[in-house]
Amino acid sequence: MTRQTLTTGQDPRFPEAFAPYEQSFPVHERRTRSAQQGRIGAADYHFDLILEGDDLQGILLWWQTGSLRYVEHFAIAPQLRGTGVGSRALKAFLQEGDPVLLEIDPPVEEIARRRQGFYERNGFRANPYPHIHPPYRKGFHGHELVVMTSPGAISPEEYRDFARYLDQVVMADCKPPLEETE
Repeated sequence: MTRQTLTTGQDPRFPEAFAPYEQSFPVHERRTRSAQQGRIGAADYHFDLILEGDDLQGILLWWQTGSLRYVEHFAIAPQLRGTGVGSRALKAFLQEGDPVLLEIDPPVEEIARRRQGFYERNGFRANPYPHIHPPYRKGFHGHELVVMTSPGAISPEEYRDFARYLDQVVMADCKPPLEETE
């Protein structure tokens, strides 16, 4: 298993990689196709293909912020879920060094509880910080998520630094334009 980083939104593999993104995340939790293409190549941002040979297994979209890596989106091709591909990809990513932070839906529904269990089995721990992820698109509101980190919990200061980075850098292209005043 390998990872390949797309360096431009015009990469010929982008359409294939965008499919699991659309299939795995509801519209309110993802950028538009053009916004995602525009993010590729941005400082700190990595749009990685998870490959077995030349076959796309999934995607890992992440940001490097200081000594922390923020996984914005992680998805395995639907037909490969439950086969260990996700665990292998995640474990390889964790072995590369810096602590990792990601967000999941609160474990209220069964699918969310299974997702939390998956991340816990792979070394992540839930953090106690109330967290609202900003909206990706006009017409939607922020949504509550649980912050999970590996190898351990983060401090309140580290959480505040992440929340500021999320707002000012990661979501900068998703903010509505300021209304002009007379």
